[in-house]
Amino acid sequence: MKTKQPPAGPHAQDMTVDLLVIGSGTGMAAALSAHERGLKVLVAEKQQWVGGSMSLSGGAFWVPANPVLQEEGSDDTAERGLEYLDALAGDDAPRAQRLAFIEHGPATVEMLRRTTPLTFFWGKGYPDYHPEAPGGSAIGRGCESRPFDVASLGRERARLLPNNVMAAPAVMPVTSGDYKWMNLMTRRPGKALPLIVRRLLLGVSGMLIGREYKATGQALGAGLYAGLLKAGIPVWTRTALVGLRTEDGRVTGAVLQQDGRRVTVTARRGVILAAGGFDHNMPLRSEHQTTRTEDWSWGAAGNTGDAIRLATELGAATDLMDEAWWFPAFRPADSTAAPAVLLAERSLPGSFMVGSAGERFVNECGDYMTVGQVWQQRDRVGEPLGRVWLVFDQTHRNRYLMAGSVYPRQKLPQAWFDAGIAFRADDPAALARAAGIAQDSFVATFRRYNEIAAAGHDPEFGRGESAYDRYYGDPTVKPNPNLRPLHGTLYAVEVVLTDLGTCGGLRTDEHGQVQRTDGTTIEGLYAIGNTSANVFGRSYPGPGATIGQGLVYGHIAAQHAASHDHSSTGRTQQPEASS
Repeated sequence: MKTKQPPAGPHAQDMTVDLLVIGSGTGMAAALSAHERGLKVLVAEKQQWVGGSMSLSGGAFWVPANPVLQEEGSDDTAERGLEYLDALAGDDAPRAQRLAFIEHGPATVEMLRRTTPLTFFWGKGYPDYHPEAPGGSAIGRGCESRPFDVASLGRERARLLPNNVMAAPAVMPVTSGDYKWMNLMTRRPGKALPLIVRRLLLGVSGMLIGREYKATGQALGAGLYAGLLKAGIPVWTRTALVGLRTEDGRVTGAVLQQDGRRVTVTARRGVILAAGGFDHNMPLRSEHQTTRTEDWSWGAAGNTGDAIRLATELGAATDLMDEAWWFPAFRPADSTAAPAVLLAERSLPGSFMVGSAGERFVNECGDYMTVGQVWQQRDRVGEPLGRVWLVFDQTHRNRYLMAGSVYPRQKLPQAWFDAGIAFRADDPAALARAAGIAQDSFVATFRRYNEIAAAGHDPEFGRGESAYDRYYGDPTVKPNPNLRPLHGTLYAVEVVLTDLGTCGGLRTDEHGQVQRTDGTTIEGLYAIGNTSANVFGRSYPGPGATIGQGLVYGHIAAQHAASHDHSSTGRTQQPEASS
């Protein structure tokens, strides 16, 4: 699908503001928070669209004990949220950061409800990713936006970054919870079909009256942008950060480049770097992570680590540069295309994953970051998995959605077979030979897996023991919704490791301030989201944790900047009125 070119947007020029935000993903939350405090704010976005990786995501946010949870009957508390983060993050991230996240999370959500037209709901039943850990929740803490009319942006709607990778089918605003049940349309039609009809009716009826309903990251991005438009906060698109200005060790502004022309923006209160990670900087990824030649990240195209590089030139420290929000996905048949989404498929009964050696290597139902970390670790210790395959049978194919676009009973695309990323056979030995998997080992794995599945218990990897595993399972399969022996025609489709973006970056403190390698603070410089090192260390707490920390630390950084004047005229003056 060819994407229309968006309007050019405001023309960049030399100017002075209170706060400059680099990046229009969760950086929009920082801008809204600062504006509410009376600051004059400017947002600069490298791409020609607004929304960043946030608009390409599932759009959920994970914030413990937030008011949406409380209003919808959750008994979650800040204490339990902190206990959970302590258990997951440990020493991988400063405890002061998660304390601040927990403390300011509820206020962040309230701020977003005041400053945007978004309405949120609790995705009750979608567990935390490690619900059995101390403080974890089996009913979850993730929240997301209700379907939002992006046409309400008017002419500015064309400036919203389109999502062509995880786009919903037809004219349907599909939420994360909808996906779970749509995937089970043949197994729980009484639940799935009415939901599909409601979403389809909402989309079609909206079109008839000039509305365009979107869900997930498209809704969240559009709603935040609507808040910026109402507040009169300008967003300069096609505007890259090319330099940071300093005075006596303080950051006082930035040099930006729009359409080849450079301008200088002076920022009295500071600069917030919300420019994403280094998702598409392959040399930097090869330096810090396992070597991979393919650029498969689903992060926004503009995420090349510019902000991280410029901050390190000022002496900023980095941390967790070997980490990303890993996500196993189906290898694309076309080398120029993006990998296809793989989420519930590896949790559903009648499937398992193996490497080239023909052996299982992980609990296939685990959260995507953990599966990716296990995969990466095999490379680091010199035991690479080689080509990785999702193996499943005809019953699996007949029952479930695959890759977000191949419906139950629909044949796998012939292009997959032609490209050598999918194979079909009548027995495990033949499938192994076709796919280049070690035959004897695979046959033994297949036999062992069927024994495990028949018993309903996986002593090797614990598949189906966690509430998170079971969320994407098939509740009609007993005793374990994630396990069923494979029979009849077999398939193998190649899986690759992509990510939602890197999550290592600049080291920051509990105020979002960037720190130098010697532990001192670079005054006037903040980093949030994937530009900063993951507040949760090497863990992924739950659905929307990536966005949650970006939103909350956007609010934290904006509030800190509003109370601290980093200009040469003073440090802690009250904010000036916006002009």
